[in-house]
Amino acid sequence: MDLTLTTPALLFPAISLLLLAYTSRFLTLATLIRSLQREYRDTSERKLLEQVQSLQRRVRLIRDMQLLGVLSFFLCVLCMFVLFVGATLFGAVVFGASLLLLMASLALSVREIRISVDALNTQLRDLTQFDETP
Repeated sequence: MDLTLTTPALLFPAISLLLLAYTSRFLTLATLIRSLQREYRDTSERKLLEQVQSLQRRVRLIRDMQLLGVLSFFLCVLCMFVLFVGATLFGAVVFGASLLLLMASLALSVREIRISVDALNTQLRDLTQFDETP
């Protein structure tokens, strides 16, 4: 396989959009956490603390997803520079590392989505139990 400057450049739009999606998730969680904090101050419900713990895990995962995505992006740029100066073998190694970091970021994203879906299902169960009480 020939690795040229255009190969790592193909990842630029994908990684940029991925980082944008991660940032959007983070901002949504930040808003939700602030809202839950106000609600907890007003009601002191124990159930809210469980939600906050789930959100804390998700925030950590998103932080790690962003870190791995940024490192992947950095290695893509480094790969392009290394290829530009003619070190093709080292460029291939750097590009491979970039792909591995991107895959790790995506794996954490799947984990974060699973936690999010579990939390939503818990909320839905609470709603259906509320509707079933006479």
